[in-house]
Amino acid sequence: MANFLVLGAGLAGMSAAYELREALGPAHPITVIGDGERFSFTPSNPWLAVGWRKAEDFTFDATEPLANKHIGFVPHAALRIDPEHKRVHAADGTEHEYDYLLICTGPKLAFDEVPGMGPDGGHTQSVCTTAHAQRAWEAYQAFLDDPGPVVIGAVQGASCFGPAYEFALILDADLRKRKLRDRVPMTFVTSEPYVGHMGLGGVGDSKGLMESELRQRHIKWITNAKVQQVDAGTMTVLEHDDAGAVRREHALDFSYAMLLPAFRGVDAVAAVEGLCNPRGFVTVDRHQRNTRYPEIFSAGVCVAIPPVEATPVATGAPKTGFMIESMVTTIVRNIAAELKGEPATFEGTWNAVCLADMGDSGIAFVALPQIPPRNVTWAREGRWVHLAKIAFEKYFLFKMRHGTSEPVIEKHVLSLLGIERLKPHGR
Repeated sequence: MANFLVLGAGLAGMSAAYELREALGPAHPITVIGDGERFSFTPSNPWLAVGWRKAEDFTFDATEPLANKHIGFVPHAALRIDPEHKRVHAADGTEHEYDYLLICTGPKLAFDEVPGMGPDGGHTQSVCTTAHAQRAWEAYQAFLDDPGPVVIGAVQGASCFGPAYEFALILDADLRKRKLRDRVPMTFVTSEPYVGHMGLGGVGDSKGLMESELRQRHIKWITNAKVQQVDAGTMTVLEHDDAGAVRREHALDFSYAMLLPAFRGVDAVAAVEGLCNPRGFVTVDRHQRNTRYPEIFSAGVCVAIPPVEATPVATGAPKTGFMIESMVTTIVRNIAAELKGEPATFEGTWNAVCLADMGDSGIAFVALPQIPPRNVTWAREGRWVHLAKIAFEKYFLFKMRHGTSEPVIEKHVLSLLGIERLKPHGR
């Protein structure tokens, strides 16, 4: 019998707990340690921020669904990991021992790296968490009473660009529905070297598709951008050339701004010597196992992945829902093999699939694998993407509420896109 701890009750952590239970049966204790009781489907946050969803539409108390699968739940964040004694200390004062530890915490949001940024004491909104998106919606309602310039984007070091594009485009769609778009100049600011780079070096014709969408919607953009400072109503942005030298300084006025930050590892994880890279992300091998502590595995945004390519302003590589599912499946299959005395050689696909909603349409990006050279680079636009994302939201919430362990994206979304699934090594 092996004792399992899963840190994080989000997309990666809940999926990992369910897959472990399905693969290993009832004999092995599994406990999830999460920061709060509620599971949230974070891809729905941009919809909440413009009032198209309520938080209760895509969040729920995770206690009962986990208990139904005989999985323990501690709704208090991990404060300290003691890998030498294989123990985790939680914020409620409890201690939890493990034989295997799965770190699926997600990131710490590095708003502090840009003065004046963020919803807590800063001047910009965020859609990174459901609580942030709720505050963004409240700020948006006040903005609607007195519309003005809007700035949306992702700052230097960011690795998650899809939600920034998504929010810009659905905000445009919402303002058009309200007959207010003509009163709102919009600027998209990004550390990417070009629109549609996505932290992936581009995917198919993502550059042409995204530039066309922004042009059609009268959204100006600044690429190779470094946000130097945010003050009340004004943002200082340095635009760089391809050699990394400052080309121009912009002073952007705004009445409403949403900027995605760079990420770091959460404190409890980053503090463990030898576990992480300098940004606090867990270093793993091809089998999702930590390179120093063999009983520790990791999946999701907290995993260290190098940038796809060097860019004039720092960008990171995204970790999409598809990649997270692949990581989780890799971990579970390797642990199951190890418990049987077999070689733990399974490797994940690390493919990137992104469904970006645009309110009345959408764009799907597929990069197989995420890091070039690729077997598939694919980008398509259409209303069907908007509908597919809604369907994916409903299906994934059903999966989390009912403890289903099947990998939804790999099994269904790729076939929906007409792409043959690629089998990873070891399958």
